[in-house]
Amino acid sequence: MEPFCRLGAVYDQFFCHPDAGGIQFINTQLASKQSRSLLRRDDKKTMKSISLFTLLTVLTACNRSTEGIAPTYRDLTEAVYASGSVYPRSEYTVTADATGVLQQRLVNEGDSIRKGQLLFVLESTVENAQQQAAATALRQAQANLNTNSPVLAELEAQVRNARTRLANDSVNYVRFRDLYAQNATSRAELERAELNVTLARNTLRAQQNTLQRSRNQIQVDVAQNRSQLVASEVAGRNTRVRSFVDGKVYEVFKDPGEVVRPGDQLALVGSGSKVYAQLSVDESDFGRIRRGQEVVIKADVYPDKVFNARVVKIYPKLNRTDQSFRVDAEFTGEQPASYYGLTVEANLIISQRKHVLTVPKSYVIGTDSVWVEQDGKKQKVRFQKGAENFDMVEVRGGLSAGSKVIVNE
Repeated sequence: MEPFCRLGAVYDQFFCHPDAGGIQFINTQLASKQSRSLLRRDDKKTMKSISLFTLLTVLTACNRSTEGIAPTYRDLTEAVYASGSVYPRSEYTVTADATGVLQQRLVNEGDSIRKGQLLFVLESTVENAQQQAAATALRQAQANLNTNSPVLAELEAQVRNARTRLANDSVNYVRFRDLYAQNATSRAELERAELNVTLARNTLRAQQNTLQRSRNQIQVDVAQNRSQLVASEVAGRNTRVRSFVDGKVYEVFKDPGEVVRPGDQLALVGSGSKVYAQLSVDESDFGRIRRGQEVVIKADVYPDKVFNARVVKIYPKLNRTDQSFRVDAEFTGEQPASYYGLTVEANLIISQRKHVLTVPKSYVIGTDSVWVEQDGKKQKVRFQKGAENFDMVEVRGGLSAGSKVIVNE
């Protein structure tokens, strides 16, 4: 097998293996995108020159034989190219839930952390003052609800006075009623005594209602102040920021002495052992992607390693910036170290054909034709095309292993 050859910037990932049917990292996406970019910038004349130069380069680099070749049987892997990055599982951004000055930073980038571990400590005079005020208000409300409460004692005294007055007015009414029966007093005096009893009874009822209403309001005040105290205590605990997961610190955004407000980002954390590949698949290839497909991943950090993965999630939203869809792949065997944002390239395996007849793609004219030499004559022959990758095309009919495919020059 000959070493691969690279063809400039546009075909930077083109691996030139004319005799190999294995997996190749082929950046057809990059080629097509840069070609579209050239079309937007250059006029037709320049475009034709570039296309001709690229075509000649491809032909030269892959050493297409002018003597012709015969279709060969081989294993053919059809794949879609994707680029992307590696990210940790359980990734989240630690944010502040309180206002204050960052007093302590207890972790650094690269540190391993445990769930519940203290990461940052804030110093907040506002939260402390609110907590003290809530505690004072709760104590006062509880004191007002006690038996010796001045507020309730005064109202209870008013109830007792009203009850005493009602008793006195009731006795007077009975006395005036007896006197009226003996014609010893007037009807007006009797009615006045009866009115005093009614007023005293209404006053007693009003004082009792006032006492009960005040007692209920104090109970509500106690409950509200207790809730405010709990809330202020929670806010106070929010000044001590802890981790929600076991994992690793990938980045810290704040240093001691900086002012922190609710919602401010403090650190980026995630799993330190489980990572996944977040890939970008060109929209022209997206329709061929399915969950469970095998993925072969390569990273520049590991030049001699190839990682295996499978598609676990497909996102249906198009990224209009680069005209791609997001696809997540989970590593099935060995995985890269937990480096956040590690750049990778991948081939998503669409199909794997065993021992099929193939012809180099560089010999194909149009989409499904080749030049063959038969009985000393050149003729153009159409064939039935099957799976393909960047180098090879499966032949399902129209050619045989005995055919001689040539270049029309």
